[in-house]
Amino acid sequence: MVNVAAGIERLGSLAASPAVARLAAAFADAGHELALVGGPVRDAFLDRPLTDLDFATSASPDETLAIVRPISSAQWDVGREFGTIAARVDDESVEITTYRSDAYDGVTRKPVVAFGDSLEGDLARRDFTINAMALRLPERQLVDPSNGLDDLLAGRITTPSSPDVSFGDDPLRMMRAARFAAQLGFDVDAETTDAMVARADDIAIVSAERVRDELVKLLSADDPVPGIRLLVDTGLAERVLPEVPALRLEVDEHAHHKDVYEHSLTVVRQAIELERSRHPGEPPDITLRLAALLHDIGKPATRRIGPGATVSFHHHDVVGSKLAKKRLAALRFDKQTIADVARLIELHLRFFGYSEAAWTDSAVRRYARDAGALLERLHMLTRADVTTRNVRKADRLSFAYDDLEERIAALEEAEGIAALRPDLDGEQIMAILGVPPGPVVGRAYRFLLELRLDEGPLGAEEAERRLRAWAATQ
Repeated sequence: MVNVAAGIERLGSLAASPAVARLAAAFADAGHELALVGGPVRDAFLDRPLTDLDFATSASPDETLAIVRPISSAQWDVGREFGTIAARVDDESVEITTYRSDAYDGVTRKPVVAFGDSLEGDLARRDFTINAMALRLPERQLVDPSNGLDDLLAGRITTPSSPDVSFGDDPLRMMRAARFAAQLGFDVDAETTDAMVARADDIAIVSAERVRDELVKLLSADDPVPGIRLLVDTGLAERVLPEVPALRLEVDEHAHHKDVYEHSLTVVRQAIELERSRHPGEPPDITLRLAALLHDIGKPATRRIGPGATVSFHHHDVVGSKLAKKRLAALRFDKQTIADVARLIELHLRFFGYSEAAWTDSAVRRYARDAGALLERLHMLTRADVTTRNVRKADRLSFAYDDLEERIAALEEAEGIAALRPDLDGEQIMAILGVPPGPVVGRAYRFLLELRLDEGPLGAEEAERRLRAWAATQ
């Protein structure tokens, strides 16, 4: 909720803080303008944490560096060609950018950097009106040429200039609109939404890395679903994450089934709820959230209509895992995230066999072994995947998973299954069998691991007896 009076008070307190006050005085003494801009000004009115202190100035980069050097413990060049100098002032990291009036070539999203001569001109080139406000220092004067405060009060996202021109200049702003809609719970106005639809193809000129970063920020929101919906509804998702809009399966008149797209959005929300309840205060788990969003993307390719108009999606877990790997690689996610998300998708159906028939201890050990370090995430994903409105069925699945987690915990305490290994290691196997390193050792190791999974710990003596008996048959 926007509170103007409280926002003005918070901005005043920020302006009076040691780091900001020193900066304001130093630039004023040097005869240059300085203003706090963008996110901190917006967030002061939204009662959000005031981080990433960004400033705009009339000083050139070289002049800025000369001004901040005497009052800062460190300075670094984060983009001198774009006019930005960063510094550490009184234990506060700040970024100071020379007024800009960029032009774009319409082919790439990289601007032709041109320095401007006024704060108002600098604000006019920013992405959204709610980010185009500034606090002029040291006067503490609010500068809002695009009526961003009115849009904050209305919970509205729109651009300072024509959205068609703004998105044509920088198509990544369309992704940012979806991100802010999710982060702030705001609505994107109709004209801006229409421009996103019309300009959706332009996202192709943005690098995969920049698109990935915006997706990560979107998924980090407390509730990313409104932003995901906006990407899908405007056609942007079709260009950057086409597997998600493909989940809106056409419902055959003879083959009714739940909407997989809506189900997936519910799974995302439920996974986030579990993430918060199990790990309060920890950063957003992007791996879990990606797995929740993408866990059923194998369904469109595996959808089959059977006798009696039944619908099946056999092996959609395996197909979905492969599709996720391909898409996340295209978006330049790191190898570990790609592997973990794909593995979670591959395993997300495994539990449902447990709910139908009790597993042996061997099956429980294998479930934990196959999940490995992803076991806790698999717990959350599997629980989140239950979206049935049938209360009895939902309760049965929940009780079954409670039981499975309790059994895993009991086996972990008794046997240490988190780091499941055979009773004999490779050196012991070679000594007992009198063989050098090679394929025989690998086969023997796997044989002992299967015994460990099936029967639990055997002890070194029994494991040696079994190993010798196995070797005699080879």
